[in-house]
Amino acid sequence: MTHLWVRAEQRENEDRVGLTPEGAARLINAGIKVTVEDSRARCIPTDRYAQAGAAIAPENAWPTAPDDAIIFGLKELPDNGTALRHKHIMFGHAYKGQPSGQILLNRFKQGGGTLYDLEYLVDGAGRRVAAFGYWAGYAGAAVALKCWIAQQQGHIAGPVQAYPSSNHLLAELQSDLVATGSHRPTALIIGALGRVGTGAADLCTVMGVPTTRWDMADTAHGGPFPEILRHDIFFNCILARPGTPVFVPAGTPHQPRKLSVIGDIACDPDSDFSPIKVYDRTTTWTDPALRVHDRPPLDVTAIDNLPSMLPVESSEDYAEQLLPSLLALTDLTTGVWGRAKHSFDQAIAN
Repeated sequence: MTHLWVRAEQRENEDRVGLTPEGAARLINAGIKVTVEDSRARCIPTDRYAQAGAAIAPENAWPTAPDDAIIFGLKELPDNGTALRHKHIMFGHAYKGQPSGQILLNRFKQGGGTLYDLEYLVDGAGRRVAAFGYWAGYAGAAVALKCWIAQQQGHIAGPVQAYPSSNHLLAELQSDLVATGSHRPTALIIGALGRVGTGAADLCTVMGVPTTRWDMADTAHGGPFPEILRHDIFFNCILARPGTPVFVPAGTPHQPRKLSVIGDIACDPDSDFSPIKVYDRTTTWTDPALRVHDRPPLDVTAIDNLPSMLPVESSEDYAEQLLPSLLALTDLTTGVWGRAKHSFDQAIAN
């Protein structure tokens, strides 16, 4: 029997989950065994999974799970160097040359396990079957706007937090924005037609922030892109990959510019293909803004788990998208899972 083991997230400020109790019930009805670890942080209470028929395991017990269990989580595993013997479904961030990713792949190689990277679950046309992108864009735009508001007040943005709903986030953001006066920043979004860009654009629209929306046709000439410097906020909403143009060169902070906030929502600074060359590390919930130039200020915000600021809405949306693929876990050799295994095998070979 196929056995899906939903692990508790061990990362700070990570409350999301990729399976709802309703989804667990559907998997169980389809003949898939479901075990859910208890979690002090998960946005959905553990007892709801028990009511749906899932077995409940202690928090962080997955290393002792049966050999045939498929371990399902979202963010990274503890960085303790142990060999990984299970099949894991998660965001690995390991296939683009990231140093931490190479370490993770070595752990799988040592233990004989397999990574089914959620970013590489694609249909026959190469489109991702599930993504948190919309909520990453929505929350990322909110954080960038918080950075701009802080600049108007003469300081750098303070800590961010999770919200019970997007309405709670909007109410707080609107109040902070009104306190700065009637002026509103302008924003340019690259990747505006995708999930991430749509989320960023929707947040900007609600907040009354005028946006210029670019997609592939607008960047096909390869740069430079002086238009970025003529906006207050720039949102990068495309994944780094070979051939991606450089949108923000290393010398940007010293050029004449209106630009004062970069929201790198795609957030892949240690990739060789990152199109934002003015910073080299992610930012955090405690310190969401990295100041890369003082006068005039230029802040970069690049938080790599933005959807967890809206954990309930983002989890429910993502879980609904992913459920059809989870129902197909009984055959890991074909379809979406077979393609994900091929991506893993290529990464190991390289």
